[in-house]
Amino acid sequence: MNPFSVGRGRWGSPCAFEESPLGVEVGKTRTRWPVSTYSRVVPGVSRRVLVVDDNKVIRQLIRVNLELEGIEVVTAADGAECLEVVHQVRPDLVTLDVAMPRLDGLRAAARLRSDPRTRDLPLAIISACTQYEVESGLEVGVDAFLAKPFEPTELVRVVWQLVERRRRGSSGGSSGSGGGMSGGSGLGGAERAAGHAPG
Repeated sequence: MNPFSVGRGRWGSPCAFEESPLGVEVGKTRTRWPVSTYSRVVPGVSRRVLVVDDNKVIRQLIRVNLELEGIEVVTAADGAECLEVVHQVRPDLVTLDVAMPRLDGLRAAARLRSDPRTRDLPLAIISACTQYEVESGLEVGVDAFLAKPFEPTELVRVVWQLVERRRRGSSGGSSGSGGGMSGGSGLGGAERAAGHAPG
């Protein structure tokens, strides 16, 4: 059965973040601080998300909710660590907080978009964004915004939509088939609107 007991309410809901003895830890790296990148191999999983947030509790909350859906999760503590591990991890999606030390989420998103290897990688900002941050995110090509605090079901829905949109785009043959740009198809409305809500 499920080794986690997870509250399904807002951030204030009780959530258990115990490490499960199931699975194998891989890909540990160190930042300048005593924070390690987290990765657990989930048997039979075909999707991987890189979760980038400087708050350990939020990283764990996102991780637990995605792992319950059968998604493999790798975590990083800031944008600089994200850029260090993204090519090794090869995620299907990156979630980014905005305010982080060393390299914030918007600058990390801009660097991911400028790299040909990650240009089409779906990017979601999970943060209490200001209107300016939402507009800046759209300019650099962020695909979705999810305002904190968020419902776990909304997190899972946004992640699956972006991952599936990328899968459909990559199966179309052309690597430039619009997986990561903010312009047209797919998510736009609800996810971006979430960033406009006061947080």
